[in-house]
Amino acid sequence: MMIDGEEHRALWFEEDSVKFIDQRKLPHKFEVFTAKNVDDIIFAIKNMVVRGAPAIGAAAAYGMALGKKQLNNVDVTAEKLRSTRPTAYDLFYAVEYMLSKIKNGEDPLSAASAYVEDIVERCRRIGENGKRLIRRGMRILTHCNAGALATVDYGTALAPIRLAHRDGIEIFVYVDETRPRLQGLLTSWELKHEGIEHMVIVDNAAGYFMKKGEIDMVIVGADRIAKNGDFANKIGTYEKAVLARENNIPFYVAAPKSTFDMSIPDGDSIEIEERDNMEILGGIGSSRIMPGWIRVRNPAFDVTPAKYVTGYITEEKIIKK
Repeated sequence: MMIDGEEHRALWFEEDSVKFIDQRKLPHKFEVFTAKNVDDIIFAIKNMVVRGAPAIGAAAAYGMALGKKQLNNVDVTAEKLRSTRPTAYDLFYAVEYMLSKIKNGEDPLSAASAYVEDIVERCRRIGENGKRLIRRGMRILTHCNAGALATVDYGTALAPIRLAHRDGIEIFVYVDETRPRLQGLLTSWELKHEGIEHMVIVDNAAGYFMKKGEIDMVIVGADRIAKNGDFANKIGTYEKAVLARENNIPFYVAAPKSTFDMSIPDGDSIEIEERDNMEILGGIGSSRIMPGWIRVRNPAFDVTPAKYVTGYITEEKIIKK
């Protein structure tokens, strides 16, 4: 992704450590978080220094390499990494990939680097396939952040938008703010640096713009896709899918094969992570928007049934229902 005219990735390996763009600080500050060991990787995943299913998978791959070098016990490292976040399937996919490579005698860092490069290439191909759906003047709605920050580079939902823009296709993006962690601001930050025209809207405004005919397409990412096509994504995605159906708007899911979990039959089998209540009570930064006595629940994801999906944009092709 372009940042002030320079190419950057969401994470990379450098000098025996993993470097992350610290997504907790964006869009206000650009800072790099350095993970020197497995515990640092675990902290980064749990506390959303890194987030987005493919990027979490990339972090786990590097974590396995560090675990092999520093602890020489990949099974313990694998179990620790699996326990960080339950919903994103790429995490588990990456851990199994690394276990297989290491137990077959491959160099752990080389295997992890190959995994990361493969994810980047898959996202580029998602962009190439998805941009065929985009026409000049389209107004596209996104939810959460499924850009380069969430996938190392290019993105999933943002990849078709990014590549269409680079081809000179004029488009406009409506960016859901995506409470409670406001990942829409990360999408806005990426689009600003890419030079793509956009506006951030509150989550509950999407239906308003759909009904007015101001949204032509919805593209979202996914954290886990079940065998029948049901998928988990950031909380609020299900609502957007239902609204899109009601207003006859195409609704696409962009994801690489590492997000498809063929071991589970449907969305009812997807474990949904519930996160700390302070993400809702505390608001932004050190501010507090609710008194502590208010009871809240904070599911991080919801599941959208396959019947609401127009198609799945993958690195191989666009899969229609």
